[in-house]
Amino acid sequence: MSVTSAMWAGVSGLNAEGQALGVIGDNVANANTVGFKGSRALFEDVLGGAAGSNLGAGVRMTRAQQIFGQGAIQNTGQATDLAISGDGFFVVKGVMSGVQGQYFTRAGQTALNADGFLTTPNGMRLQGYAVDANGVVGGNLGDVQISQQPLPPKPTSAMALDANLDAGATPPINPWDPANPAATSNFSTSTTMYDSLGQPHAVDTYFVNTGPGTWEYHSVTDGAEVAGGTPGTAQEIASGTLTFDGNGALADSTAAGGTVDWAGATPGQAITLDFGTSIAAGGTGLDGITQYGSPNNIGQQTQDGYGSGSLAGIRVDADGTVNGVYSNGEVVAVAQLGIAKFTANDGLDRTGQNMWSATKESGEAAISAAGSGGRGAIVAGALEQSNVDITQQFVELIVHQRSFQANSKTITTADEMLQEVVNLKR
Repeated sequence: MSVTSAMWAGVSGLNAEGQALGVIGDNVANANTVGFKGSRALFEDVLGGAAGSNLGAGVRMTRAQQIFGQGAIQNTGQATDLAISGDGFFVVKGVMSGVQGQYFTRAGQTALNADGFLTTPNGMRLQGYAVDANGVVGGNLGDVQISQQPLPPKPTSAMALDANLDAGATPPINPWDPANPAATSNFSTSTTMYDSLGQPHAVDTYFVNTGPGTWEYHSVTDGAEVAGGTPGTAQEIASGTLTFDGNGALADSTAAGGTVDWAGATPGQAITLDFGTSIAAGGTGLDGITQYGSPNNIGQQTQDGYGSGSLAGIRVDADGTVNGVYSNGEVVAVAQLGIAKFTANDGLDRTGQNMWSATKESGEAAISAAGSGGRGAIVAGALEQSNVDITQQFVELIVHQRSFQANSKTITTADEMLQEVVNLKR
């Protein structure tokens, strides 16, 4: 009986090692599969007798355990290629083997389809949270879609200016004259403002010294730009005064802005001119326009309007925020990717096509933003490669091959011993 048991133990070894070779073959075959996670064969011994006999009956392969180690991240230059650096899975939704449902993947080969949805090569739609016009991220997970419609224009409502006015300046010989602004001012700057239709309008702001530490400002545009204006004639749209203290800080300002009726656009467009927070308003007077003993200069000038733009591409940030990049230079957040995290990644069920599905063993998916709660960060323009180490697989291939050969020797040896028993009768 012991000889026969040895033969069957050898058979179990052949079966187990053959299955292990299958695991290695699967790993090697997927060495270039994006986001693939290799597996390893787990063995356990088999007892062939009653409790306490300690008689071994061979071995069997328990299962193939998935190894969720990080794969190398390779840059591709494709904006819609995405990789996760760390733990977590992209969430996708669609049909897999005829079953509609939610699936999970590490393969971030996505692209925009004709309807603006971010999809995987097999048509699954990437899932995330919509971002509204105010930049607030919603709470309902859904398909990530980037509208192909032009970005509506935004009329200018504020202009901010960081500058220095020369403390050594003196009042111009002639008083301020909008018809001759260059000769009746000390310094000027230009900017482009936008109306409700997205039409650009050139606006020049002139600064006039009226005495030590006191200035006027006048914002003007061509009369042709304003409803009822005269082409070729300067039309003033905002004016006020600036006062500085002995340290060059803005002590006070008046009438920082105004309203304008751009030709053909919605009338009464209010525009605020931000020169910084004056001391009178509770600020330091140093965060905007100042008056130091150095030449007039502009440090920074911004305005919040823009014209209409068409979608030129997308950009994905490390936290999974998906931004539309438009031809007018604007970058607008439209969604934030949902990243799933599981209690036990090894419990996930492989469904094929680089996808996994949740099981009782893995636990339910906890979905949130990338970089939060132990989830990895998003690397855009890159893909995670397979985590299979070919060298290690070849070494294990040799080990399992030798073990297979050794088990076959057990069978042939047991066969020879049985043959000897049969020969006793001769």
